Amino acid sequence: MTPDIHIIAGDFHSVDRIMPVMQNAFDPAFGEAWTAEQCRGLLCLPGTMLRLAVKDSTLLGFVLARYVLDEAELLLIATDTGQRRQGIGKLLVKSVVDWCQENSVKKVILEVRSGNGALELYTKLGFTQIGKRQNYYRGLDNSHFDALTLQLNL
Repeated sequence: MTPDIHIIAGDFHSVDRIMPVMQNAFDPAFGEAWTAEQCRGLLCLPGTMLRLAVKDSTLLGFVLARYVLDEAELLLIATDTGQRRQGIGKLLVKSVVDWCQENSVKKVILEVRSGNGALELYTKLGFTQIGKRQNYYRGLDNSHFDALTLQLNL
C-alpha cells in the first residue's frame, strides 16, 4: 500500500472528476458504469457520501455509499485500471466503514456481479455472501450473471 495516497471527501462538484475513472474502471460489456446525472442525483440525498483516493493531484479511485438508519450500502467503488492491486480499494472501503461507524451504522451491504475481481477484496475485508439473484445482470452479448449480495457487520 502506498502511504502517499489520501482519501478525501468529494461532493456534487466532484462528479465530473470521477467520470474518467468510472469509464476506465467499469467494463462496458456489463453496462455497470453510472452516468454523471445518476451520481449527482444520489449525492443530493441525505446520508450519502463520496470519497476520492488521490495521490498528489491525480484521482486514482472513488467510492460512493449511502446509509439509512443503521444500514449502509456501498453503491460504487472504482479504481483506475492502471492503479489496481495497490491497496486503493481497501483504503476506499475502510473510509466507508469509518464513515459508517461515525454515523452509528451497524452493517454495510453491497451487490456485485458474480465473477467480478473485487469479490476477493470484499472477502478479505470480512464481507460474507447473504444472498444471490440468479441471472440478474445481462452483458451486452446477452450473457447472464448472478448478483451476489454481501454484508459486513460492524
